[in-house]
Amino acid sequence: MQQWIFLSVAIVSEVIATSALKASEAFSRLWPSTIVIVGYAAAFYFLSLTLKAIPVGVAYAIWSGVGIVLIALIAWILYGQALDLPAIIGMSLIVAGVVVLNLFSKAISHS
Repeated sequence: MQQWIFLSVAIVSEVIATSALKASEAFSRLWPSTIVIVGYAAAFYFLSLTLKAIPVGVAYAIWSGVGIVLIALIAWILYGQALDLPAIIGMSLIVAGVVVLNLFSKAISHS
């Protein structure tokens, strides 16, 4: 169970860091830039802890898939990024892939 907490923290950290990239204005603003650096450092640290129990391909697929969807939603809410029907369908397929991977893959320890 702990590996899933680590993976969740890695995903949230990466999403926060990526969301702050736009606000950092190419690393010209101190606090958003600090959030980016600390967020990515935390994300990779917690991802490395996750890899003690979850295979790297599986962990990365979940991390990147969930991250893509969360970043797209944040960009839509905070920055007004338009999501058209193909984007929504594509992200739905990513979510479906993560669900299938978690529920049915024998590559993951389901304990």
